[in-house]
Amino acid sequence: MNIAEIVAADGPHPDHAAELMLFGQFVGSWDLTVTDHFEDGTTRTMAGEWHFGWALAGRAVQDVWIVPGREYGMTVRFHDPRISAWRSTWIGPASGYVQQFIAREEGDEIVLSGRQADGRYVKWIFSSITPVSYHWRNLISADGAAWRVQQEMDVVRREPGDDGRGS
Repeated sequence: MNIAEIVAADGPHPDHAAELMLFGQFVGSWDLTVTDHFEDGTTRTMAGEWHFGWALAGRAVQDVWIVPGREYGMTVRFHDPRISAWRSTWIGPASGYVQQFIAREEGDEIVLSGRQADGRYVKWIFSSITPVSYHWRNLISADGAAWRVQQEMDVVRREPGDDGRGS
């Protein structure tokens, strides 16, 4: 066995399937358009991809986020019944960035909340969620009251069998 076979799972763990579907609904491959919003008001838009899958005996959802030439990142998320929420850790090795979150469903959105190493508050929000698309925002705040959009993505599910390479 290799590490990919050990980490990957065929589906959600049957004892936790209902709770796992908050992020399990994203399992599959997605294309995205990401827009970075810089503090000076300028923006940068790039194409990328996002792949979600079951992991760790079906007790977690793992994803890999790719913007070629810029960043590759990976998240592991799992439901923690002790806090009635999800724990989530994102790792961005190209930028040396690690971010931990607590995630909850808030209305029709999924909100991941955390603090950066510099003390600023951060929220990552999945919104406008349908079976084939969603919108994602990265918000930052110095005080937890006034928020600025740092990044946003429009994300569309790939057709089954589409590897994203046009083949």
